[in-house]
Amino acid sequence: MAKGMTAIEVARQAVEFAKRAGAEQCDAYMRVYDESEVTIRLGETEKLVEAGSKSLGLRVITGGRTAVCSTADLSEESLERLARETVELARISAPDEYAGLPSPDDFARAATDGLQLYDERLGSLTTEEKIRMAKACEAAAFAVDPRITNSEGATVTTRSGEVALANSLGFAASYPATAVALMVEVMADDADGKKRNDYWFSSERSLHRLLEPEEVGRIAAKRALAQLGAVKVPTKQVPVVFEPMMSVRLLGDFAACANGGALYRGATFLAGRLDTEVGSPLVTITDDPLEPGRGGSRPFDGEGVASRRTALVEAGVFRGFLFDSYTARRAKARTTGSAARGVESLPAPAPSNLVFQPGGTPASEVVATVQDGFFVTAVMGQGFNPSTGDFSRGAAGFWIENGRLAYPVTEVNISGRLGAMLAAVDAVGDDLTWFGGMAAPTVRVSRMTVSGL
Repeated sequence: MAKGMTAIEVARQAVEFAKRAGAEQCDAYMRVYDESEVTIRLGETEKLVEAGSKSLGLRVITGGRTAVCSTADLSEESLERLARETVELARISAPDEYAGLPSPDDFARAATDGLQLYDERLGSLTTEEKIRMAKACEAAAFAVDPRITNSEGATVTTRSGEVALANSLGFAASYPATAVALMVEVMADDADGKKRNDYWFSSERSLHRLLEPEEVGRIAAKRALAQLGAVKVPTKQVPVVFEPMMSVRLLGDFAACANGGALYRGATFLAGRLDTEVGSPLVTITDDPLEPGRGGSRPFDGEGVASRRTALVEAGVFRGFLFDSYTARRAKARTTGSAARGVESLPAPAPSNLVFQPGGTPASEVVATVQDGFFVTAVMGQGFNPSTGDFSRGAAGFWIENGRLAYPVTEVNISGRLGAMLAAVDAVGDDLTWFGGMAAPTVRVSRMTVSGL
């Protein structure tokens, strides 16, 4: 990277080299970041990492044939060589009639104001301050109760940098981005020496939005303590209540189904369901990269397409998939500006800020109206099939009796079909909670199978 060149200028230079080498279409995606990670365990510094990275990925499309190559050497000679090699690889790859850059009509025209993507405070946050944050987090967890006996550590991570994109159709833009996260995991011992562990975290773009370190530690400790004495329960069908973090897990499963890639591969139960009911009227799911200050916010996607809000489910009715330009062409649709990419990969559709919209019921009432049911605070395993919607995962949490969390439960399995689960949502809390680029409230499914003893 020549001295004084900006990320946009480097991306433009790579595009020009590719065009000279014979590329019909091309784009260059560049990421420049300074990153840090501090981990404290049992009050001592266990890991301390400070790193900077500059890398560029070049996509070339010639005769419908596509190749992607990347480099961390941003000198002019290296970029020229990268361009030649990427064009040569494209010429020997298999042709694909759907390959190509987006239509220029879809490109972002100007940076979107007010997205709050960058926090200057993070750049001046010293290593000593990060260590203090991690130590305060872990110490607060130990201070909750003497039964908190061990820790997997408290970690503070920060990232500060820039994303730039340029292509052969004239698009060139960049935006700054920061991120900060704090996580701790601790273990609790009961009277018999049995151990339960749990964690909590906070992840934001700006330091002022991050939970206080002491609060993160206290939440992790209380969650671990609450699981002491957990028991198994008999198999039965009951209402199942998902706390916000577990509702977010359901959102992730749904996003895998509402993906344009899954659609053209025939790997989603939502195929052919456009504008039909897939959930109860309480279910509204959106993807919004224009949500200020959130983890998935961005002025344009990984192909330069302008960001916009996409409704996936409105009052139970399925409204559409997330597309990048490639999957949109295959589906005879229009890109939703949902392309995500890395420097080494092709663009592919992915959610930005995925939100299960809150309802009007206080979260406490979602539980209070259940006489016999299961409150989920953890799920395990990969037991979800997007093609059919079949859902079956290990779970832990609390048994609900007469509207109260009565006792902790472990080693059970919850199962159903995602479509049927969404249709059976009969209560949605008002406690929308953000976890990075996803948010959800407390959600109750009127009946699921809980398999235990």
